[in-house]
Amino acid sequence: MGNREDKSSCGDVQATSSVPLVLPEEQQALFREVLTLFEKAHLPYAVAGAFALRQHTGISRFTKDLDIFLSTQAASATLASLQKRGFRCEVCDPVWLAKVHRDDYFVDLITGMSNAAIAVDESWIGRAHSAKVCGVETRVLAPEELLASKLFVTRRERFDGADIAHIIFASRGKLQWDRVLQIAGEHWELVLWSLTLFRYVYPAQSSYVPQSLWRDLLERFSEEVNTPTAEAKFRGSLIDDAMFAIDVDEWGMENILQENRARSMKIAPLPDVPS
Repeated sequence: MGNREDKSSCGDVQATSSVPLVLPEEQQALFREVLTLFEKAHLPYAVAGAFALRQHTGISRFTKDLDIFLSTQAASATLASLQKRGFRCEVCDPVWLAKVHRDDYFVDLITGMSNAAIAVDESWIGRAHSAKVCGVETRVLAPEELLASKLFVTRRERFDGADIAHIIFASRGKLQWDRVLQIAGEHWELVLWSLTLFRYVYPAQSSYVPQSLWRDLLERFSEEVNTPTAEAKFRGSLIDDAMFAIDVDEWGMENILQENRARSMKIAPLPDVPS
C-alpha cells in the first residue's frame, strides 16, 4: 500500500476504482458532438479506451480524450469531413493516429497499433457492443478486440497488462479466445504472456481461461523453445522501440518496426484549409 499511496500523492498513478469520474462539460460536449456526427453519418467506428474498459470491467478511469477505433480508409474519409465542419484535425502518425481538436480537448482516431503489427478492420466494428457514452447511443469494442488492442501496450512508461487481466477476470470465462488469437496472429506469445500474468494475479480463477487454450499455447511455446528458428527476426522494437533501440542502433539487429510501418496502410494527408 505504501508504494501506491506515495505515487498517488504525487499524481503519478491513479488507483483503480469503480467511482465514476465527472468530465468537464466542455470535454463532454466535444465527445457528444463527434459521436452524434458519427452516428448521423452512419460511420463505421467503435469507442475504445476508458469508456470501453468501464463497459466491460466496471473500472472508471479519468480520460483526457475519446478513443475511436476505425479502419484506415474510414479514418481518411472521416477526417476530411470533420475538417470541413470546422474541427481542427491533424494526422499525428499516418500509420495509426489522428486527432480532432476543439479548444483544449480532443478525440483520437485510431486505426491500429503504432508498430503496425495489428490493424483495425471492419470486423472490429461489426462485433462492437451497444453502449451509451456521454449520453449518446453508440457502441464500444467487444472485449476480445479491446483485449487485443492492449497486447502491445508494453512500454516502460505505460503497460496495459492490468487492463487485460481485468478484462479476463470480468469475462468470467466467456471470452472468445479464437477471436483474440485470430487478431494476435503470429504474435500469439503475447497472448500467452498476458495469460501468465492473469494466472499470477488471479490463481483461483485460472478456469476463466479454457484448459484447451492453456494446453495449446504452452505446447506451442515448448515446441518453439525446443526447436528455435535460426532465421527468426529480433522483435524487441515491437515491444518498446526506445528500450530496445541499442539492439537496432548499435548491435545490428533487424529493424522489424520500420519494416512493419513501411508496408502498412496510411491515413491520407489532410487537404489544406483556406486561411
